[in-house]
Amino acid sequence: MIFQPVLNIFLLVLLFAPVAFVVVWMLVKAVRPQAGSADAGTGAPPVIWGLRLLMLLACFMMLLRPGIPGGATETLATDTDILIVVDTTASIVAEDWDGDAQRLDGVRADVQSIVDEYPGARFALISFDAASELRLPLTTDATALISSLEVLRPEVTAQSRGSSIGIASAMVEETLQAAAESAPDRSRMVFYLGDGEQTVTTEPESFSASAEYTDGGAVLGYGTSEGGPMKVTSGSLSSDESGEYIEYQGERAMSVVDEANLQTIADDLGVEYQLRSADADIELPEAPTTTTNYTESGSVGNVIELYWIFALVMVLLLGVEIARATILIAQMRGLAQPRTRGSLSERSETKRTERAPASRSEQPAPPSGGDA
Repeated sequence: MIFQPVLNIFLLVLLFAPVAFVVVWMLVKAVRPQAGSADAGTGAPPVIWGLRLLMLLACFMMLLRPGIPGGATETLATDTDILIVVDTTASIVAEDWDGDAQRLDGVRADVQSIVDEYPGARFALISFDAASELRLPLTTDATALISSLEVLRPEVTAQSRGSSIGIASAMVEETLQAAAESAPDRSRMVFYLGDGEQTVTTEPESFSASAEYTDGGAVLGYGTSEGGPMKVTSGSLSSDESGEYIEYQGERAMSVVDEANLQTIADDLGVEYQLRSADADIELPEAPTTTTNYTESGSVGNVIELYWIFALVMVLLLGVEIARATILIAQMRGLAQPRTRGSLSERSETKRTERAPASRSEQPAPPSGGDA
């Protein structure tokens, strides 16, 4: 049996101990009343105080939340910090994923696969366009990561001045270095998701400085050699935005994947490059360090709760208390009612006696007459 108390066990003892002392004291007084004392023969009988003590113990056990472990389960724990780096330039919504879907849809699906592949890992999210931004620091809350991706939107088209695919290199290095210093026993992985388009004239920044902190990961490329059109983005949460496409020289601008640039990033980080498509399953590397073990009995997994048994005991004992109180109230009413009627009858009889005229035999005799 295991216990999952709703409060700290010491706090529960502190709350229940004074009440238990009073109940036990009253139980002892009821069992051994002192002769000639005011309490002798009065108050609740010993059995009632015994039931009250039982009710108190049942309440205490219910708050301890006892249970029976449903069996140990095998749990895979990934002792790894995973950094997700996502391209949020206008080209990430180019429509060449799975036909005419946006590349961002593929990014979200692949990040979900990464989360599923490495359970128990800590995740961080960095996005980049004209600048890089740490959107989510390292956390084990995978739901927060997925939620961040759901609301992720590309840069506003009107404000775009070009971007570098390596602009996040400094933030990646800084984040990995901080993770290595805070938890040196954990491994670190980097997943870079983008199309590799360099839209500024300068050379892309190198990720080589992050290689010493990187134990694994992958560079995932999105897009096709034919390219895909891009809709104008305004920063709103609407997926369709205005519906207008970005144009260049009177025609729709097409975004094309640059695999050479993506391969360079993979070489800098020391990880594999993979061109992604909707009809191919993602290939993820094994985590550098993983531990697979059975959890201790009752610590994780299904637990059969037993607190309801003590709750039923409390309900039954409360029913006894309510029934006893009802009987006592009925007895008190029964004792008080005859006295009231009796007093009324006596007062009525007294009034009738006072008002009734004297009988003929009780009237005084007339005075005697004169001489014979």
